[in-house]
Amino acid sequence: MADAKVALVVGAGDATGGAIARRFAREGFVACVTRRHADKLAPLVAEIERAGGKARAFGSDARKEEAMVALIATIERELGPIEVAVFNIGANVRFPVIETSSRVYFKVWEMACFAGFLMGREVAKAMLPRGRGTILFTGATASLRGGRGYCAFAGAKAGLRALAQSLARELGPEGIHVAHVVIDGAIDTEFIRSNFPERAALKDRDGILNPEAIAEVYLQLSQQSRSAWTHEMDLRPWIETW
Repeated sequence: MADAKVALVVGAGDATGGAIARRFAREGFVACVTRRHADKLAPLVAEIERAGGKARAFGSDARKEEAMVALIATIERELGPIEVAVFNIGANVRFPVIETSSRVYFKVWEMACFAGFLMGREVAKAMLPRGRGTILFTGATASLRGGRGYCAFAGAKAGLRALAQSLARELGPEGIHVAHVVIDGAIDTEFIRSNFPERAALKDRDGILNPEAIAEVYLQLSQQSRSAWTHEMDLRPWIETW
């Protein structure tokens, strides 16, 4: 498998990240999926393998430099070239500013911004000699504007967007496609179903984001001709107010 093409999904949870991994696996990629605890990825890996795809789970703290360096090196050595890397860590929390501790603010920034830098830097090191590759970052409404109670999340996501822009300008001329996807709206997840049933009820009207539909867009971005690359795309349900 050492010469297989690899799609890395950092932050492969039960919804969007998992859907992205499944979609790339169906396209023939080895889906390398990560979260802090690899055992939580067992159902996703099993699902991909049952469908005939290939997947490998890694327990890795994306905020730790040495962990990210080791992750990319291991994948490149044991599985194959990382052709697509997706950063999909959310870290969405809401606190009034006077209740936002420095610990919370820093942790959110570490998860949603700094970890994206580490992934982007390490995969760029692997992709640059090959002159090809795609790096995708998952953004949010907070990437574009700060909302009441979201000072930590907005700061981190705005930073991630700026990082993506910098990488696109630096790496694009070297053949590496960098794109940032703004997810503007509720996603069909267990969290939304449990905590916001009124939003979940909109699913039958396509009123919340379908993770499988999001994953399809990520695949399309990775397949774009370099004569017409997209850097930023925003996704929202048709009924979303924006």
